[in-house]
Amino acid sequence: MIDIYLTTMDGEFLKIDDVRKGCWINLINPTEQEIRQVVDLTGIPYDFIKDPLDDDERSRIEKEGEYVLTIVDIPILVHDEQESALYDTIPLGIIATDRYFVTVCLEDNPIIRQFAKNRVKNFFTFKKTRFTLQILYVMATYYLKYLRQIDRRTNEIERELHQSMKNKELFSLLSLEKTLVYFMTSLKANNVVMEKMLKLNYYKMYEDDQDLLDDVIIETKQAIEMAEVYSNILNGLMDTFASVISNNVNIVMKFLTAVTIVLALPTMVASFYGMNVKIPGEDSPHAYLIPLLLSATLSIVTMVIFWKKNIFERPGTMDGFSGARRGFFGSIL
Repeated sequence: MIDIYLTTMDGEFLKIDDVRKGCWINLINPTEQEIRQVVDLTGIPYDFIKDPLDDDERSRIEKEGEYVLTIVDIPILVHDEQESALYDTIPLGIIATDRYFVTVCLEDNPIIRQFAKNRVKNFFTFKKTRFTLQILYVMATYYLKYLRQIDRRTNEIERELHQSMKNKELFSLLSLEKTLVYFMTSLKANNVVMEKMLKLNYYKMYEDDQDLLDDVIIETKQAIEMAEVYSNILNGLMDTFASVISNNVNIVMKFLTAVTIVLALPTMVASFYGMNVKIPGEDSPHAYLIPLLLSATLSIVTMVIFWKKNIFERPGTMDGFSGARRGFFGSIL
């Protein structure tokens, strides 16, 4: 898909059909024919347009003649089979020439849409250095926005895990942990590109542009620090809940073992009295009361012993046999 935009000298933002000096050419997952068309119209090297369409392309900045290519990783929202929001990063190519400004990306994304809908202040298609830095700044703000959403989602999952241990929540935590790894890798690579912008004279910068680049670097470093902090929190959270799950399994096994012992005692008594041998009191009409009373006595005594040894207790939550029972069924449901 090719969209062409132009800001006039009067500040009017237009969507046009032909390529003009000072225009912005936005390519979203272009076909081979569209790539060739842009190459023929602008003279931009073919590889400059093709490279950002590789999902694994690294962030970098390079110059060939009058053409400057900047590739950065931008954050995007994706959805899994359960329609839950996840995050990923994809390359965005920014190509600046003396006459044109070109952006190339595999997918439509909110960062480019901000400019396509003219929602960014002081945005002009013909101010190529400023345009590049504005894209980088909006990209950094989206990283921070998504990181805050990840933090809120982590807190929600933590509350859910306090109520019940389910694989769904644990897999959600794992997905968020992977996302933070992707974010940190992309942010660090983007930061290297911006540091090179300070050292290299690929872009002609005025004082305002220099200040904007400094702001972008600050925002990017802040996003890196946030991603590292959240990643450490998630790692600790995963380890903690792994220990909790293991402890819950031990509690369940202890509970089931105690119940098995209590139920085995009446079975043992009944087995003795069911043998085909002479036993005391078998001629009495009330002989059945002997195994019943003996079974009940042994079971009650055993339960009292287990109770005193906290076998039926769920530490830290609910005490007593009923608490353990609810904890047991809550763990397996």
